[in-house]
Amino acid sequence: MAGLGRAGVGRLVVVGLSSVLPTAAGGLLMDTPGYPQEYRFFYLGHAAGNEALREAEGAPDWLVLSPAGDFDHTGPSAGGYRFVTGDADSRITYPDLAVALLDEIDAPRHHRAHLGVEGTTPGT
Repeated sequence: MAGLGRAGVGRLVVVGLSSVLPTAAGGLLMDTPGYPQEYRFFYLGHAAGNEALREAEGAPDWLVLSPAGDFDHTGPSAGGYRFVTGDADSRITYPDLAVALLDEIDAPRHHRAHLGVEGTTPGT
């Protein structure tokens, strides 16, 4: 992260993993009953990356956006999105997540956080 600051990067916006999002109950999505565990080491790697971002002093601003659950691989764009806690049943299309990313790049509203995003029709 220090190298980003030296290179003049003012903000880092990346796509993360829903498994390390907190749920409405407060625990991490990867720790909920029935959640697939065969990739747990991968989840833990993402959790460590998020922690490195949180602990980096003097680092640029950052934001991690993740589908709140998973991608809707075949559905049409919902036309909107909202920020929510981790939920394995939540879905977002690729175009809707791209809009959320671009909105945060163009007009940053969230800082130094990992947020879940789900698709929603505008106005809901």
